Amino acid sequence: MENKTDKNSYTIIFAIAMVIVVGALLAFTASSLKPKISENQRIEKQQNILYAMGVNDNDESSAVFVSTNEAPQLFDQYVTKQLVIKNGTAEENDEAYLIDLKKDKAAAGGDPSKRNLPLFIGEKDGVTHYIIPIYGKGLWDAIWAYVSVDKNMIIQGAYFDHKGETPGLGANIKQRYFMDDFIGEHLLGDNGNFKGVTVAKGNADPTNEDKTDNEVDAIAGATITGDGVTAMIKSDLKLYKPYFDNLKNN
Repeated sequence: MENKTDKNSYTIIFAIAMVIVVGALLAFTASSLKPKISENQRIEKQQNILYAMGVNDNDESSAVFVSTNEAPQLFDQYVTKQLVIKNGTAEENDEAYLIDLKKDKAAAGGDPSKRNLPLFIGEKDGVTHYIIPIYGKGLWDAIWAYVSVDKNMIIQGAYFDHKGETPGLGANIKQRYFMDDFIGEHLLGDNGNFKGVTVAKGNADPTNEDKTDNEVDAIAGATITGDGVTAMIKSDLKLYKPYFDNLKNN
């Protein structure tokens, strides 16, 4: 006599039941963890912004964030204003750091006037920092950065990160030696036009003493990642130039 459990129908029904049970458990777990995940993402963005304006725990060679416990308090202490710039108009928005740059870029469909551009203004040691988040494409996946500039669009600090660049090559955009090269670099040319900063192979200034050449030295073996950094700097930071033009004229 055939056992019910030997039938194909039983196997199919059992498999379907297991899929439903596991799916329900995963959905419940994801729903339960969502507030925690969102909070971690919020704190990470705060750490990125603070790092770019020089509020960090760096040692002599390594990039080190302030702790997750300290980040919210330090963010409130150093970041004095959050703005969202859209179509030339800047408005205060205390949740500007929650804007998803990837989704916002996609929704704008290539039209800069439809972009929501977050800008964070902070004060540290008597210096005003304007921290700008930017987003681009590396060799394998997304790259992004937080770049701090002064009112003349001279870089005061930067933090770069990536989703999946090659370890030891493109992934080194988040190493101190690369990020620190950007400090002091001018985003504008001599005539005030926007030039950005090029990550250049064969840079004639490998020790990066000339901060007005609009170049930093490339990472060996990471040409495409470097090109991605150059592209996102030139495309995203340029969108903020009207704000700084207006800032200097007032």
